[in-house]
Amino acid sequence: MLFPGLYEQVINTALNCELSEIPEARKSVAPIDKAEASKVLAQYLANVVQKGLENVLDNGGDISAQVSLANQIVALIQNITKEADFAALSIDQRAEQLLALLREQDPRLAVGKTAADLSRPETSIAQSSLFTGAVHEPQMYTELKKEIVSADSIDMLVSFIKWSGLRLLIDELREFTQNGGELRIITTSYMGATDVKAIEELRKLPNTKIKVSYDTNRTRLHAKTYVFYRDTGFTIAYVGSSNLSNAAISSGLEWNVKVTRRDLPETIDKIAATFESYWNSREFEY
Repeated sequence: MLFPGLYEQVINTALNCELSEIPEARKSVAPIDKAEASKVLAQYLANVVQKGLENVLDNGGDISAQVSLANQIVALIQNITKEADFAALSIDQRAEQLLALLREQDPRLAVGKTAADLSRPETSIAQSSLFTGAVHEPQMYTELKKEIVSADSIDMLVSFIKWSGLRLLIDELREFTQNGGELRIITTSYMGATDVKAIEELRKLPNTKIKVSYDTNRTRLHAKTYVFYRDTGFTIAYVGSSNLSNAAISSGLEWNVKVTRRDLPETIDKIAATFESYWNSREFEY
């Protein structure tokens, strides 16, 4: 049953059947935009494929049957496009996921560590999610600590920084920067909320750059975001209400969306571009 209101829905056979019974004046339809067609149709197909894979399980199939169906879809795309590269996209029958990879000369290998020993966030780095400060969720600061040690570069944009919050992350930030990771931070001195001690401790870190808005009477910067860039492509950004203070990243009822490049690449690109524009603004000084 169709409810009155706004839609942005691909019209399939079932929907077309329902719409045929509705007078023209009551409905508004438009062609799929050619420039957006690939994305729109891919999003539609993602839901169809997911339902199909769930149906395989519902009918007694196992994960190998799901992999088989997925590979049939890949093979169909290859046959239609005539592009041989699609053959390499078939899923291996073992149905495994790569979780980590160490450099060939990684010092951890010399002390008996393996890639399986790498610390990783509890929440997915491939699927976006929401943190609300609820008791059943991992605490924000524990996830940030794990993101820090597995990132290649980090950008932080926060209205203010308290030592109470920074001290929860300083050990990981020190390890990250000492190992060559680059850290950039933008903050403000609005109302004296940022602790001088916090900035001084950050200044001691290698490979670290800090920019501050010194306008103490007003601030246009209310954004809070922590971006963890990974060369693997699994870049993550936490965007929401948490400044870098103890309460905001540990016990407060703060809301933060964890955005992943894997499912929201345009959003990550916009975050990166906006941070860069702030970084190059005269309002923020080293």
